[in-house]
Amino acid sequence: MDRRWQGEPTPRWRLLLDRARIPQSPAAPQVPGQYDWRPAQAPSELEQEYAILRRELRSPKILAFANPKGGVHKTTATVLAAATIGGARGRGVIAWDDNELRGTLGLRAGSARHARTIRHLLRDLAELEGLAGHQVAERLDDYLRHASDGTYDVLAGEENPRFAQRLDQHTVRRVLELLSRTHDVICVDTGNNVESANWQTVLRACDQLVITSVPREDAAFTADWMIDLLHETGLGEIANNAVTVLSSAMPGHSPMLEDLRRHFASRTRAVVTVPFDPSLETGSSIDYAQLQPTTKRAWVTAAATMMANL
Repeated sequence: MDRRWQGEPTPRWRLLLDRARIPQSPAAPQVPGQYDWRPAQAPSELEQEYAILRRELRSPKILAFANPKGGVHKTTATVLAAATIGGARGRGVIAWDDNELRGTLGLRAGSARHARTIRHLLRDLAELEGLAGHQVAERLDDYLRHASDGTYDVLAGEENPRFAQRLDQHTVRRVLELLSRTHDVICVDTGNNVESANWQTVLRACDQLVITSVPREDAAFTADWMIDLLHETGLGEIANNAVTVLSSAMPGHSPMLEDLRRHFASRTRAVVTVPFDPSLETGSSIDYAQLQPTTKRAWVTAAATMMANL
């Protein structure tokens, strides 16, 4: 399948100007009452993918990004999926850092207009739950950060690792329910501890599991082990329906990347490969506008694949 960047559509004025410069053949005589019928052009692959991202959802959807191994682009994938979906939909997308051990999503995404995190949200959770209508969104906004272009919101994780004890099953479900009242798509960056209550709760609550990996044996082995664990714990259907995102860790072709693509294609619903992008390797804040066109194009495909069955 051709994944090349297709660029922006040619402006109408340019098409008309080019047409005027091309010698036209004599028009065929028209029979009175007869129309010049031409078949409609089929939508391009890019247009079809954007249609998937923009379609109306019957209920809020939760996307869980998981792999117990660190350094496998979970946070990067969460940010870029939220940015891509939010850019297509225009609103209603949030990324939540549910990492129990000092996640970095709050640092890599959104503008830090304040230092409030999930800890502050939980402190006032009961008050927020009691609000109605537009008051919920207005009050919740006090705890969120926003992408620089406004395409998605961010709920930052807490830096104190002892706080993880408060993220029990009941509390995580309450947070997800609150976010679902104000957002259509919730992208959750999970942690690395599969035994933690928040990790297990998000996996059981998600509508789409996204498995992330890079072309390294340890990263792929851990992802494979996680799939086995899900099958053993009664979550095999979630694993079978998962989308695997393989991120190129360096420029150029990687033979292992193709091997992993074939392997995870046999274990998950779909596999999408996204290219190496130097702007993502600094570990600093992710600026979507600075991504290469091929990276943006690949993430449209990745995000549409995640949303296709929702």
